[in-house]
Amino acid sequence: MTEPLLSVQDLSVAFRQDGRDMLAVDRVSFDVRKGETVALVGESGSGKSVSALSILRLLPYPAASHPSGRILFKGQDLLAADEDAMRRVRGDDITMVFQEPMTSLNPLHTIERQVGEILKLHRGLSDRDARARTLELLSLVGIRDAESRLGAYPHQLSGGQRQRVMIAMSLANEPDLLIADEPTTALDVTVQAQILKLLAELKDRLGMAMLFITHDLGIVRKVADRVCVMLKGRIVEQGTVAEVFQNPQHPYTKKLLAAEPKGRANPVPADAPTVVEAGPIKVWFPIKRGFLRRTVGHVKAVDSVSVRVRQGETVGVVGESGSGKTTLGLAVLRLVSSEGPIVFLGRRIDSLGSGAIRPMRKDLQVVFQDPYGSLSPRLSVAEIVEEGLLVQKHGLSYARRRDVVARALHDVGIDPATMDRYPHEFSGGQRQRIAIARAMALEPRFVMLDEPTSALDMSVQAQIVELLRDLQKQRDLAYMFISHDLKVVRALANHVLVMQNGKVVEEGPAETIFTQPQTDYTRALFAAAFNLEADTRNTVRE
Repeated sequence: MTEPLLSVQDLSVAFRQDGRDMLAVDRVSFDVRKGETVALVGESGSGKSVSALSILRLLPYPAASHPSGRILFKGQDLLAADEDAMRRVRGDDITMVFQEPMTSLNPLHTIERQVGEILKLHRGLSDRDARARTLELLSLVGIRDAESRLGAYPHQLSGGQRQRVMIAMSLANEPDLLIADEPTTALDVTVQAQILKLLAELKDRLGMAMLFITHDLGIVRKVADRVCVMLKGRIVEQGTVAEVFQNPQHPYTKKLLAAEPKGRANPVPADAPTVVEAGPIKVWFPIKRGFLRRTVGHVKAVDSVSVRVRQGETVGVVGESGSGKTTLGLAVLRLVSSEGPIVFLGRRIDSLGSGAIRPMRKDLQVVFQDPYGSLSPRLSVAEIVEEGLLVQKHGLSYARRRDVVARALHDVGIDPATMDRYPHEFSGGQRQRIAIARAMALEPRFVMLDEPTSALDMSVQAQIVELLRDLQKQRDLAYMFISHDLKVVRALANHVLVMQNGKVVEEGPAETIFTQPQTDYTRALFAAAFNLEADTRNTVRE
């Protein structure tokens, strides 16, 4: 057996808080060998990312410390290395791809400058040579027409393209070890499959090792050779992928393997009244160019789409990023301008002004994708949930508002006694429950759910799906559920719209769409979401 490229031995990580050291990682040990992919798996807060960031010493020192352990890379203890030595290791021998490329890329610099900066810093390349190497790297990671993208800024690229740029940056100096921290979590299923295949192909081509951090065991099965399962800062089980998946030993591993959304949508009576009916509606954004900013064309974000949602029904809207899913939902809620009829409870609202529609907002609610961004860090949970009450129900006393907040929190599984805490004191799943409570406090009739589970761990996803299903049954809610996670849609939706390039390419009862898809696009989406567990590992090795 060859010596490991990376050997993490008895590693502990503590954070100083309120004068005390809080242990986040407790005596973790694992090895990564040359050419091997090792996955670190666990829920948020299990210590996966903290362990990985420790390898490159990227934690906020001195607030973070290492009470025990060594991190040996090619025999050198990185925890004992000086800053000059670490600077040479970072970006040259070991590189990292982060979860959210939009926050990792500099919004003020072009793609050429950001990739070229690494080449100039570590390789000393000239501007001309750096440009040529940047083009080569962008082509290597599958960016089409790479030369035209050199002058682009991050916001001008899709999520998949941004992640490919991040991978290009990490491969610029041909590292020996690539650390990939949840690199596909925010991506569509088809783009996710492309990125996983790309990473596996590049790993084999360049002969590098990979440490892959994820909460999704389906991804582990596709790309990893060995897996370490983490829980509360400790590795509770590790072994080959085949061993862990076929014969899991630890109860937590068994729980993770079983954690995916189950069940089917609540049945809807045939005579259920229509809550929202829209369409055909259009949302076209003008493309303006030239000194006079003349309109030279339109981005057809939503192009003649119709949708109807009945009481107690969930309509799922699926498709890749840029297909128009979220824009359709925002148009139905009158949060973006659109053309075409929108009828809510029998009344047309598409022509109403903001003043006329404001009283109806209590019945038209939304839950956003990212609870980190949608909850104000400056407000307590009680203030967040009661915000709508202050606007829509002026007559409620302070005590009555606290009662409503307490009930809303109780209904979503949050202890009402914690209502005076702040969002940062809760986990990601708890924050999403708080976001749902904020919407439910006003007792709405229609809720638009925009990717509410995509940023959550698998076990937490399953809990949120159960919660949404229970709330719908208790309150007869109408849902428009927008997602690229087809397993979640299958567990919740009665009716499904499949969107591509602003149009509906397929529509029908959920069970029919999932068992008998008619279009090539729908079949490709389902293949990426459901079939790849079985065959991607073989595909990416070819």
